[in-house]
Amino acid sequence: MYSIGQLSRKSGVKVPTIRYYEQIGLIAAPERTAGNQRRYTVAGFKRLSFIRHCRDLGFSLNDTREFLKLGEHPEQQCDDAHEIAARHLASLRDKIAKLKRLEAELARISRCSADNLGECAVLETLADHGLCSGDH
Repeated sequence: MYSIGQLSRKSGVKVPTIRYYEQIGLIAAPERTAGNQRRYTVAGFKRLSFIRHCRDLGFSLNDTREFLKLGEHPEQQCDDAHEIAARHLASLRDKIAKLKRLEAELARISRCSADNLGECAVLETLADHGLCSGDH
């Protein structure tokens, strides 16, 4: 059994986040001692670790909740889990493509050779989106 502080240290999840996960039902409210301290089981630690890993990979709380529900039925096909992961991967790829466009545009405008701010390409481009080389 772990106190909330021990669980936090062991899992790497901050205490307020653990409480929040309890509040929204991602983890069950743990047993409490006579002194009203939370006591988490090994199963609770494993569930919290699963949630943390989902979040570290960028899955939303809704996706994480869905993975947890799917995990309750290990005999079922894993198509739903694959669909959630594929959807998230597509979203990440879109974000990466956008970040690459942003990187290219920032690299382009930061090569400004002006001597003063009145002629600065960075400020001019920020003031007029039409000066950008493309959509970002």
